[in-house]
Amino acid sequence: MEDDVIKVAGISRTTAVAGAIAGTVRKTRRANVQAMGARAVNQAVKAVAIARKYLAGDGIDVICIPSFVEVTVGDRERTAIRLVVEPRFSEEGSAEPPEGEEERGEEEGTSF
Repeated sequence: MEDDVIKVAGISRTTAVAGAIAGTVRKTRRANVQAMGARAVNQAVKAVAIARKYLAGDGIDVICIPSFVEVTVGDRERTAIRLVVEPRFSEEGSAEPPEGEEERGEEEGTSF
């Protein structure tokens, strides 16, 4: 499972990470995003938000499930954040957003 993890660093470009997330969700229906450290987690969360917009154009509404994961860096165990991004399905089985739910977030063009 380690090979299919999208690893995010504090200097990662959010749009590039978002493109990787969107492409992976389109291909496999799930993206595993991993970040370690405050800056990296910040970039990862912003990338998920941008990926939601990319995927919305295809009619795919995604959710993000955060968790902690232990990783080995060198010879030390460290804690990272894992974000699982996958489609949200309605009761009918489609990936459309639930009725009455509107997109929330920053206005278009807001810089991070």
